[in-house]
Amino acid sequence: MARYFTEEHEWIEVDGETATIGITDYAQEQLGDVVFVEVPQTGADLAKGAEAAVVESVKAASDVYAPISGTVLEGNAALEADPELVNTSPDDEGWFFKLTIGDHDELEGLMNAKAYKAFCDSL
Repeated sequence: MARYFTEEHEWIEVDGETATIGITDYAQEQLGDVVFVEVPQTGADLAKGAEAAVVESVKAASDVYAPISGTVLEGNAALEADPELVNTSPDDEGWFFKLTIGDHDELEGLMNAKAYKAFCDSL
């Protein structure tokens, strides 16, 4: 599976026609303790760059954007009961939503892990 990153600190993992989206470890560190997550509804059509989810921490509330366009397959229901998964497992169990990929060409503008690390180091 290929994993890509955005400048808004979302990650996207691609497995065939399905993409799983979450926020990076860097993003969760900046947010602090996450207390609430709102994920998109199943069946919602998202355009690349559209607001897709909301994450609230003790410091601030932030939007999570769709890194590519597609249709939401599911939101991570575990985050409703345990939003701290975003802090404890941002790269795995703390994912936000899965979608079907609308346009594979949209992946071309995203960063790989090495480029994302360089981006974060420059901040």
